[in-house]
Amino acid sequence: MLMRIITLIHRWVGALMGIVLVVLGLSGAVLVHKDAWTSVPHKYDAVERNAQHIGTFVTHVMNAEGKSPQMIVFASPSLGVNRLAHADGRGEYADQTGHVLVSWTSDWSRPELWLVTLHRYLFMRPQGETYVGVAGLIGILMVITGSVLWWRTRKTFEFRLWPKRFSRPAIIRHHRDLGIIIAPLLLLSFMTGVLMVFRPLGGIAFGPGTSAALTHSLKPPVYPHVKMGRDLNWVSMMETAQQQFPEAEFRSLALPRKESGLITLRMRQPDEWLPNGRTMLWFAADTGHLIEARDARIMSLQARLFNDVFPVHAAKIGGLFYRIVMTLSGVGLVLLGVFAIWTFWTAGNKKEAKKAKAQTGLMG
Repeated sequence: MLMRIITLIHRWVGALMGIVLVVLGLSGAVLVHKDAWTSVPHKYDAVERNAQHIGTFVTHVMNAEGKSPQMIVFASPSLGVNRLAHADGRGEYADQTGHVLVSWTSDWSRPELWLVTLHRYLFMRPQGETYVGVAGLIGILMVITGSVLWWRTRKTFEFRLWPKRFSRPAIIRHHRDLGIIIAPLLLLSFMTGVLMVFRPLGGIAFGPGTSAALTHSLKPPVYPHVKMGRDLNWVSMMETAQQQFPEAEFRSLALPRKESGLITLRMRQPDEWLPNGRTMLWFAADTGHLIEARDARIMSLQARLFNDVFPVHAAKIGGLFYRIVMTLSGVGLVLLGVFAIWTFWTAGNKKEAKKAKAQTGLMG
């Protein structure tokens, strides 16, 4: 009886959520290699690390005609251009001297941007992130129930990446065997994704007090809401940041939002896994004076572990080998989802056909 219930749960949930999981798996597999296929001139330029040069770049874009960008994502070793994001959805790629290379009016113009929105929000920002988190929880349930169902048929296991034939029994067998092969990778993908969406679950993964540790590590210092200064010395601000953390890379700069009076600069220390780092500096928006600098290396262990969730999920560690591994996880999820949907609906069609045939025979 229990196995029948597990079978029904696995079958119906897999059919209903199959499309969502296929979308998440396919978009995730593509996004793992996002920087490699992003098309923009100068993408292979060496990264500028000199604070004065970076400060000069920021001064240039902040004083350019039109509104200043809300955020600057600085060049990285995998993508050697700076990305500017405006509050109204516009954006540009610029080389590290400040020349605009590509511009767009919305994320729809750039596949590397709308794919992130699809994978993270299902195009339903911001509530879509919750839906993705729920899909991840369901994915964990599918892996667990699928593993239980496979255990009964473990003696017939075959390592096969593609069904032997396109019959329903062969596809079901392939579905179970492929599922158990990639089950550890799927669990890793689902669990890290769920943790990023539902932060309170970090207490289960990293122990009690994780949420409080995260809140403390991310909470900005107290500073009154003030207007942006007109002639901020961006070069001096970048030099101050480099003096605070000489080995760190400049990763992003964000202007104040809502009622904040702080400019936020993120840097990445050499031993941080998080691509944009969690080493933070806050400057006063009206004067440009440093208010607080926070070193990610002295955060609590729980906060540092949580910071590593995203790079594990997005394959930002481990080089090409790990990117290939996580790509296989995404492609495997696509195959499982497609075959789950196919077998569910074909089974339904066969039942209807048998029913119609029986009724025809009775009438004859």
